Parts: sequence; structure tokens; C-alpha cells
Amino acid sequence: MLWYPLARRTRSGKEFSSLSLPTLVTPLQSQDFDFAPLVQCAVAAESDDQDDHEDEDDYEDENDDGDEDAAPDIPHENVGFPPCDPFNDLDDLDKDERPWSLDDQWNDVDDANPSYHRLKRRRSSSPSFEQRPAKPHRLAQKHAAATLRRQKKRRKLKQQHGHVPAASAVNEHVAPAIPLATDLDTSSLPSTLGAYAGKVEDAAEKRGSTVRRSLANLVGLGFHVVEWDGITPRPIIDKRGRIIVVLAGQPQDATYREAAKHAFEAIRDAGIGARFPASMRRHRRGLFAAVNVGLSYGKGQRTPSWLDTKEYTTIAERLLANSYIGRLAGFADAAFALWAPRLYQHYRSCDEALQTHHPGFRRPFPHSVFFCTTFNFGRNVWTFKHRDVLNLAFGWCAVQALGHFNPKIGGHLVLWDLKLAIEFPAGSLILLPSATIAHSNVPVQDDEERVSFTQFSAGGIFRYVDNGCQTVSELAEADSIEYTRLMEMKAACWEEGLNLFSTMDELLTPSINS
Repeated sequence: MLWYPLARRTRSGKEFSSLSLPTLVTPLQSQDFDFAPLVQCAVAAESDDQDDHEDEDDYEDENDDGDEDAAPDIPHENVGFPPCDPFNDLDDLDKDERPWSLDDQWNDVDDANPSYHRLKRRRSSSPSFEQRPAKPHRLAQKHAAATLRRQKKRRKLKQQHGHVPAASAVNEHVAPAIPLATDLDTSSLPSTLGAYAGKVEDAAEKRGSTVRRSLANLVGLGFHVVEWDGITPRPIIDKRGRIIVVLAGQPQDATYREAAKHAFEAIRDAGIGARFPASMRRHRRGLFAAVNVGLSYGKGQRTPSWLDTKEYTTIAERLLANSYIGRLAGFADAAFALWAPRLYQHYRSCDEALQTHHPGFRRPFPHSVFFCTTFNFGRNVWTFKHRDVLNLAFGWCAVQALGHFNPKIGGHLVLWDLKLAIEFPAGSLILLPSATIAHSNVPVQDDEERVSFTQFSAGGIFRYVDNGCQTVSELAEADSIEYTRLMEMKAACWEEGLNLFSTMDELLTPSINS
């Protein structure tokens, strides 16, 4: 006499029979089967003492390696049957709640198949089978891991290709921006032949450059005060409509403001701990200590090299590794790519050529295109009137102010060639051609604190790359024809560099910048 499974009812009232009759009968007829376990199952099914509690951990994948399709193996001592009662325990579950299909278990029972001696819990391919929901903490872990993978991929792409402004960024930041028009003839700014640097200030330009000037004093000299909230972007254009300076602002994000606060504290505390000598606290840019870190080229160097910060190397590297400072540096890079895409790509091309010839070279911040950065330490950082003449003549410098001060009273960025004194709130960013436009700061109040850090690229590195990643003398000796060609092109480099600046119309018509 054969025992056939009959339809059963669950506690919810649903009727089911999860064992396929033809599939079950065949092995029973063709093999010597021990009916004792089946009888025990039936008896246990009628027992009121049967424990119907089911531990959810039984169905959790303890070997989860991130593959959502993987299912764990479940070893069992009794061949073909799990230690728990497969009938009674599952009677207590609705069909959609069962963690595995009994049909699959019976079909896997085969003396010739090794899996006969080890029952595997698997997901059913039946369309009506719904996978048991994962535990909330397991889902959170998987989502967190996926987020980290995406972030890592984005960081890698930015390091390789830089920021690529999205159309939404143009619509959000560029389209509503109100340009500040000036009558500056940018072509007349002081540039050297080849436009790899600005001209050194003469005696007349240096006269009075170290005077501490208040906002009222500047207004008396005919300067126009530009009110700015430090958030809303505002471009400054020359008489030909080219964007030459950008008040880039800062993201309207509380976490960014928090990053600016912590970046300030890191730079301030590093300066206090360094105890800079008096010789470092007075130089051509001002009365504060400054540390340059990154790639430089010049003064007889045959290749660009990483600056030797000597006893301040540990401080410099710690600041470069600071995630808050890194976030501000990344924003500066993104703003550069947004407001001057052609100029930005010129920087990227230079970096790619340099990396091809010298794979070991690195930038201060992996996600920023600039080759060098300067940390300006002190309680009250304000600069004398100066130009950073060794920077690329038409290149941009990213300046970010940090601290606690009233931007209505002090901290203004003074652009002498434009006769502008621009409010410069803490945490905000301004991009300008620092090699050719003279600039300075209005001091903040004595009881206030202000530091800053800048990013820039030495023009000599661009000359080195243009020469085929070699010095001028090496190029002349190796290829006189190419040397002659480059020398003849130098006269046009300044205008070609200025043509890398964008206009508002070009930014709002992306195809023009492609």
C-alpha cells in the first residue's frame, strides 16, 4: 500500500499540496523506501506539541559576499530530509512564505547525485514563488556597500577625466547669474612672451603695495564695493564679454559649511603648532606664514618636481589628507570646469601629458586639476597688493577664504586693475587670473580670525609640456625645426590663451565649448 499526500489546510485557511504526485510516486515505486520517517512526519503533524516557531536566522545567508543570486548550502544529517519536520513546520506557513520549494527537494533526491547526501536550500524558479524578504540590517549593509562602490567609481573617473559639468549645473548656476561688466581690456594685462608667466612688477607698481588699507580708504581711491553673499555665483566680464573672474560662491549645503568650518580649524591649528619663525612671517605677499606644497618648475630644474617643505612636510601632508580641505578643493575644481571649460581642458591636457612622461607625478588633491596649493596661516591673513607672476599668465587661481569675521567690514578681495573691492565671506571661492591682475585684501578686525588657501599651477610646467616634456635647451638640441616653430608661435600665445576664456553665451550653448 502506497501513502499519497493529500491536500492540507494551513492555519490561514489556504489549501495546498506542495508535493507533485507523479514525481513522488515514481521514486517510491522504483526504490525500496523506508516509510518510517513518513509515518513519523504524519504523526508529528497531528501532534499539538509540535513547535511551530521558526527562527528567521535559519534563512539568512551567513556567507553573503555581495552576490544577491547566491544561496547558502544547508547540511543535514538525515539524507533527503531536514532535521526539522518538513511537513508540519511548513503547514504553519503560507505558501508564499516558504523559504524553499519541497518539489525541488524531492526532485534532488537521487542516489547517483552527490546532492542526494546534502540537501541544498535554493530559490524557486516558479513565478508564483516570492523570495523571502531580506532582513532590514542586511539590506542596509548591501545598500551601503553599493553606495561605496559607486562613490569609488565616481572618484576614479574624476581623477582620470576631471569634472564634467552637467546641463543641470549650467541651468542652476550659470543661467541665473548676473554678470558684472567692466571696461577692462584683458589683452593689455602684463604677460611675458609665450604667456607662461606674468611680468614682474616694476618700481612704480610696487610703490605703496604694502600699505594696510581699510575699506573706507579704498572707496576714497575710487574703488567700487561689490556686495556679495558668498553663495550666489557672479561672473565678472571684460569689455569683450569674456569671463575673467568668477565669484563662484559655495554650495548651499549645510555639510559644506561644516566642512569649511573644520578646514579652517585644521589650518589654524596647524599654524599654531608649527611656530613659524619671523623670517617666514614676512614676505612679498604679506605678514603671515605660508607653505607651498605640490609640483613646481623653474630656477634651473630639468623636470618639474615636488616642493621640499622641509620640516613642515608632515604638516603639509596632513592638511592635504584632510577630507574637509579636500572637499573644498574639489568644489574649486568643479567650479573651474563649469565657468571656463576650455581653459580647464587645457589644464587637463597638460596634466595628462605630464603623467604620460612621468607616471609617478601627483597633484596635491587627486580630484583637483591644479598642480600646487598654498596654505596661508595666521589669525589675520591679508595680502599686500601683488601679482603671482610665476603662475600661468592666462590661468586661473582658486582662492578660498576661511575663518570667523564680518565680510562687510574686512576680508574683501581687492582687484586693482578693475577698481573693485569684493566682499569675500568665509567658505566662499573666487577664481581669478592671479598672474596678471593685481590683487590684495582688506584686513579683518583685530578680534577676528581669517586664513585662506589657494590652488594654482606654475606656468613653467605648461612650457615644459609644450616643449615635449623637456627643457628649451634640450628641445633645441634634439629638434631644431620644432624649436623654431615653437619660438615663432610664442607671440600669439597670449591671445590664444585669452580665447580659452568663456562668454556667458558660450556657457549657455554647450556645443560651442566642445
